[in-house]
Amino acid sequence: MLELDHFNNGWVTPVLAYLMSVIGSVLGLRCAAHARDARWPAGWLVAAAVALGGCGIWVMHFTAMLGFAITDATIRYDVPMTALSAAIAIVVVWIGLSIAVRVRREIIALPIGGAITGLGVAAMHYLGMYAMHSSAHMEYRTPLVALSIVIAIVAATAALWFMLHVRGFRATLGAALIMGLAVCGMHYTGMASMRAHAMDNHVPATGVDPMQLIGPLILIVTMVTMMLIVLVGLAELDDRSDFEMPSRSADSDDHDGYNWPRAASSDGPIGRPAR
Repeated sequence: MLELDHFNNGWVTPVLAYLMSVIGSVLGLRCAAHARDARWPAGWLVAAAVALGGCGIWVMHFTAMLGFAITDATIRYDVPMTALSAAIAIVVVWIGLSIAVRVRREIIALPIGGAITGLGVAAMHYLGMYAMHSSAHMEYRTPLVALSIVIAIVAATAALWFMLHVRGFRATLGAALIMGLAVCGMHYTGMASMRAHAMDNHVPATGVDPMQLIGPLILIVTMVTMMLIVLVGLAELDDRSDFEMPSRSADSDDHDGYNWPRAASSDGPIGRPAR
């Protein structure tokens, strides 16, 4: 059995991966908060999915994989399959969040949305692993794989709850720190399930060297993150200016405000608070 090194670059990659997960979670939570206040939340839900699914989950996964190495074996990546795993992460977060905010009863919406999102995140992880080609034979231990899926579902459900309820910067940051730990925990639990064995017939790994992907990855992640930061920042400034304006009457707010579909349910309103 070959030795696996999950920290081939020291603590740089796990720390950077956790930092990216926290940043993506903060942006995703703020986008979800603005979606709760928006008349038409669809655009904010897409932004939240890109922030959390793309930056918070997939980028964390790939960054951590840059520190992964197998003794006496080469690692290459299938670029289309890797890109597909990124798309899956974004889509499943969008599906889960859409279910959570559109189903009237939260006690039903969160488990369903969390299960779909968690299973999708697990699929993203293992599809990303499938996209990793190596000259070694890879195997997975079923109990740890199952545990990683359970962690993904629990973490996804908690993330959806945070996205529906968290307000304020301190609460957002605290939730993002917890979400980052959960995402990293799921990733490294899945990685711990791996075992590598030398192949009798040495076949060179096909694909792209992971170091060749660093440049494009940094460029894309930086552009997307900056766009999200600008988007959220402008919305925060707009909200602040709104609070500084004279409050509108309660009747006007009732006519102009937007309530989420679940607002009329027994779980209580989660739409925009009256000003």
